[in-house]
Order: sequence, then structure tokens, then C-alpha cells
Amino acid sequence: MPKDVVNGKSNRFEYLCFTFYMTTGNKSSSKQSRAEHALVNYFLQEQERYVSFKQLKKKFSSRFHKDDLYKSVQSLLESGFLQQRGSQFRHLTGSVRSETISDASNLLEGIIEITSAGHGYVVSPDSEQDIWVNRDSLNTAFDGDKVRIALMKRSRKKPEGRVVEILARARDTFIGTLEPIGGRLFFIPDQKNAAVDFIIPQDKAGEGKKGEKVVVRLTSWEKGTANPYGEVIRVLGKVGANETEMQSILLENGFRLEFPDDVMRETDSYPDLIPEEEALLRKDFRKVLTFTIDPEDAKDFDDAISFREVKKGLYEVGVHIADVTHYVKPESALDKEALLRATSVYLVDRCVPMLHEKLSNGICSLSPGTDKLCFSAVFEMDDEGQVESEWFGKTIIHSGRRYSYEDAQEVLDGKADDFSDALLKLNLIAKQLRDQRFKNGAINFETIEVKFRLDEHANPIDVFVKERKDAHLLIEDFMLLANRKVAEFVGKRKGKEIPFVYRVHDLPDDEKLNNFSEFAQLFGYKLNFSTPKHTAHSFNKMMEKIKGKPEQYMLETLAIRTMAKAIYTTKNIGHYGLSFEYYTHFTSPIRRYPDMMSHRILEQVLRSDKVSDHQLETKCNHCSEMERSAADAERTSVKLKQVAFMDQRIGEVFNGFISGVAEWGIFVITEGSYCEGLVRMDSIRSDFFVYDQKKHCAKGMRTGKKFQLGDKVQVKLLKTNLAKRMIDFLLVETHE
Repeated sequence: MPKDVVNGKSNRFEYLCFTFYMTTGNKSSSKQSRAEHALVNYFLQEQERYVSFKQLKKKFSSRFHKDDLYKSVQSLLESGFLQQRGSQFRHLTGSVRSETISDASNLLEGIIEITSAGHGYVVSPDSEQDIWVNRDSLNTAFDGDKVRIALMKRSRKKPEGRVVEILARARDTFIGTLEPIGGRLFFIPDQKNAAVDFIIPQDKAGEGKKGEKVVVRLTSWEKGTANPYGEVIRVLGKVGANETEMQSILLENGFRLEFPDDVMRETDSYPDLIPEEEALLRKDFRKVLTFTIDPEDAKDFDDAISFREVKKGLYEVGVHIADVTHYVKPESALDKEALLRATSVYLVDRCVPMLHEKLSNGICSLSPGTDKLCFSAVFEMDDEGQVESEWFGKTIIHSGRRYSYEDAQEVLDGKADDFSDALLKLNLIAKQLRDQRFKNGAINFETIEVKFRLDEHANPIDVFVKERKDAHLLIEDFMLLANRKVAEFVGKRKGKEIPFVYRVHDLPDDEKLNNFSEFAQLFGYKLNFSTPKHTAHSFNKMMEKIKGKPEQYMLETLAIRTMAKAIYTTKNIGHYGLSFEYYTHFTSPIRRYPDMMSHRILEQVLRSDKVSDHQLETKCNHCSEMERSAADAERTSVKLKQVAFMDQRIGEVFNGFISGVAEWGIFVITEGSYCEGLVRMDSIRSDFFVYDQKKHCAKGMRTGKKFQLGDKVQVKLLKTNLAKRMIDFLLVETHE
């Protein structure tokens, strides 16, 4: 008998009546009858909670076919046992929902965020608190839509409302799979916060077939109806296939797969060679020792370094950046497309560039052995890293050598070549710059970065952790110097403030710091967050101590999440993490649009032109959003390849450590490959384990045994799911 019947929270007579109806009055097939029995039992336990058909399929997939489940839901709707609101179903036992406040002054507008459970939260500038929206009050709203809501009379501490109007859709295309249910074709979205299936009319299915991943455009969703209607506009392919999943990741995060025709035509019009008259207008560095240092597989080279000794103890260091804005003019087709994309995206097996390959890998790329146009920051520096003078302007360079990070590191480790003296001296100066930064309160966040070796079919054959050595840090330190000095040059000018693109990083939230401090204490780390400088010192000290320990990956990840997110804005508040008063992004215009904006403004300042702030902040906000989307896409592609790597190792046993604990299970990350999977709580046979939220552990009710964050464990790989990017483990239990 359902638990709520036993507890007296439901009408026992009602339950018996419907049980009788199921066993005697139902004329459907025996399979459907059993499905209806199960659904009645389930909904009586749910205590009026709305549930989508997608959730029902997931729960009952091992017991009933989806067609029988669909017919059962329709039968229960007709019988009156189930009530339908939008795409959700529930059993109503007589409670009355809150009434809507009718006063027009209580109508608010905002952006709705929908959780994986199907409820919504509206963020409105007219409300200090987020407004909660029950799933039955969404009124066809999708995650991210701009909506108008009416506040409701409610005893809740937090305000509650219902959606009364969709003002603007955040998106009209969705990605998911096609599935026939009950004689109709449905589209099941991949997004966890889109718990509604679309109906696809047969004449709108295109070439999409059952089980394929497709892109669907929303065509209509009438108020009061359960499902929206859509049409297939693109077939991505077989679920789980590499190309299908990678394209899905890009599209889901708002990135285009191809360049429009007008961009292609404009790109083709650019000449490959530099006119001599353009070279004469620029400072000539072609005879100065110049080189690039980039990843082994890099194709676009944004930056180069030049070096020469001015006199004993004084050196000229040039940071030369591809002059993208010489080619990409404001409001051109290329510029509009670059702004729309805002950033290049680096998935495991590909780069989706912001600029077309003819520019990013060709004309603009600072490849060796050819003359290239640059926008440069040139510094005269001493052995201590002190800048004696600086110069910014347009240049022409000729890179004499292309180093990979590994090649450059060999030189720094003692291998002799023609550039040895320059590299060694630059490395010493870079270390001075680094030391100065940390003394000033910068935070040394070095996260573990997982990399893959792929075969010719993009299948992962090895997983390893990327090492950051002096060659990486050398380039990073000089890029930081150029970015900082450009921002200071514009930001510190006397007179009227100049509109500019700053890269800012706010102080961390006190509550998040306190939560992290409590968490770190579980591992014996005491942190002092009394002042911003103490906070930076404590983080750096902890980062040193955790190197090589099981908790390293977890604490590094959580520490970064504790920090505020760095963003682009015209309002300078400094960069807390780097301890810079002024900072911008100037050094990667091939792959970041904010750098192109910085180049244009710096050029106007150098020419004493008036700088307009037309839509600059709006563009900054867009670039910040797309940067987050790119990071999400990159993380998802790593997860996909980790699942693919483990897919070939079903049944193998791995050493790992616990990275998370929840009510439903224990998350474990494997040593070496850093693949994270779930040990379901009910799969642990040695005891009945429950989640202790305060201590972040799972505790055995009989034995008292604990599984805590950071604990070393052994797990056996049970199964993988490429489509859902999930790994399931079994705990290898030892018994005394």
C-alpha cells in the first residue's frame, strides 16, 4: 500500500475505488492494466506533485513499454484520476492552489530559470528576491524566456507567482531525439530543464528517423495544451556517434557550425600578401629575433615574442599580437559574425573558430617564415622585471621559429639552440614578474587539465593530465604584462574617462568563503579569510599543500567555484585574482572578440580620436555570456570523451577517490584518468548507507562505516551511457 495511504495523508476509500476500477472496469490490455495499476500507486504517493511523461518513462522504462505507459496516462486522464496542466500530470486530492493577486501593480517582468525538477525562478529587477514558480504555473515558459508573472497570495516566506505571458523566447530551437509513442512522433529534448516532449507532425519530421538526434524548431504551443509542436530542421545523426554528439554540444551552447555566405564572400576578398605601402607605415621588427610558443597541435598563432639587449642589464621585449582589426572592419559581415560567436570554442577533437580559417589559420596567424602585421606592446625591462619604458603601436614582424611548449621547455632545461640565450633570459624575467604578482596578493590557481590522445576516428586511446612547466608560464607572464599595461595606458589617462573593455574579477562572496573554509577544515586545512590579502595567501598556501593528494582535484575545483567569475565590462573594479588594478584582454584577437574591441579603442587613443561607448557594455555582457557557454561546451566534450574512454573498459577495476556524496549515491573520480562516475547508494550491499549532509559523507546504519570526500576507494566499471554522458560504478567492497 502506498506510504501516504498508510500515513493517513490520502483518502483510503479513493485508493480502493481506483484499485477496483483498475481490476474490473478497465477494458484495456493486461499490460496497459498493469501500467495503470503502477501509475495509480505512484501518483497517490506523490502527494499532488506534477510529473512529466518524460519522468514517467524514466521511472517505469524497465517495467512497461512507452506506448502502454502513454495509453495508461491518457486513460487515467479520461477517468478523472489525473489532472493535466501544460506538459505535467498529477492526482488532485482536493487542496486548493493559491489565488493570483489581481492588482496590476503586482505584475512583474523578468527572466525565468527552470530547474531540472521542472519548477521555475524568475529574476526580476523589480524584486529583491527571486520569485518561485510552480511547474503547473509555467504557462508554456521555457528556461531563459522573458516572462510576465502575477504574484500569488501565499504563506511562503519567498514570493511565488505564475506566468501570465511570454514576452520573448530565449530560444526557438532544441536538440534531442525522435521517438514514436502511442502512434505519434515525439521529440524528447536533451536539456534537463526542458521536461516537456514536442509533438512532431509527420509532414514536419523531414528526414528524421526514430532514435536519431535532431534539431527541432518550436512552431507553436497553445495555452492549456500538454505539448508544444515542432518541426525537424536538422538531422545530426545517430545518438552516441562522435560527430553527432560534438555538433549537439556546440548547437546546444549557441554556437554555429558553419559561416554564412556573406562571411565566406568577404573572406575570399582578402589578399594573402601584405602591400609594401602598408609595411612602410609600421614600425619594422622583421630583423629582430622573434618566435612563437604554442601547443603542439595549434594552428592559429595570436602572439609572438621578440627580444634584444639594449645595453647591459636592459632588454627590449616585444609582445606582438596579430593585427586582426586591420582586416576585420567594424560592421562588416566578418565583424558581425565574430561578435555573434564572441569566442573560439576548443572541444576535445576540434576548434570552432570565431574567425574563418583563412584569417585565423592563415592571413592573421603569426606563422614562422612570413611577414605578418601586428599590434604590439614593446617594453624596455631590467633583470628584475621592472618596466623602464613602454611603446604601443602597429608593427610588421617576421617570426624566425615556431616552438611547441615541449620544444621550448627542452631549451629551458639545457638543450642548446640559436634562441637559447633569449629564452633563458626571458624565463628569468618572467619569474620576476610572477614573484611580484604573488607578493602583491595574486592567487595561484593551477587546476588539473585533462587531455586525450585520439585515433583517426576521434576515439580516445589515452587520457593524461596536462603539465604546466616554465615554458607555459613564460608566455603567460608576458601576456599578462601586455594586458595590464594596455589597460593602464588607457585607464590612467588624464582628463575625461575613456570607454574601454576591462577584464574584471570581483572579491569573493563572504558566505561562499565561509562554506569553503568549513569544507576545507574536513581535510585539516585552516584558512584565514579576514582580508582580501589574507584570503589570497591562504588559498596559495593550501594549493601548495594539496599537490599530489587525493583531495587536490576536488579542493581546486571548489576553490575556483568559490571565487567570483571574471567578466568583461566598461566599469573597472580591478582584477582580484591577479591583483591588478587595471586589466584587459588584448593578446588573443584571433579567438576573442573583447580583444578586438580593445585593439580598436587603443588605436583610437593613440591617434587621439574620440572613443565612442556605443553599445560597448552590451557587447561586453554578450561576450561574457558566450565565454561561459564556450567553457560549458568544452567541459561537456571532455566528459563525453571520458565516457567514451571508459566504454571500452566495462568490468575493469579502478583506484579512485570520492569526489562527492549525495542522497542517491557516491561520486568517484578515477586516479590518473580523472573520469567521474556514480556508485548508486542502493548498490552497496555491505550496509544500508544514508547521506549526512553536514559532514558530507555516507554513513552505514548498521556498521557506522563512513564514506567521506577524498576517501580512496576501488570501483568496478558497471556501465556507460554516451548519450547521457554518464558512468556507473560498483564499489569493490572488502570484508573482514
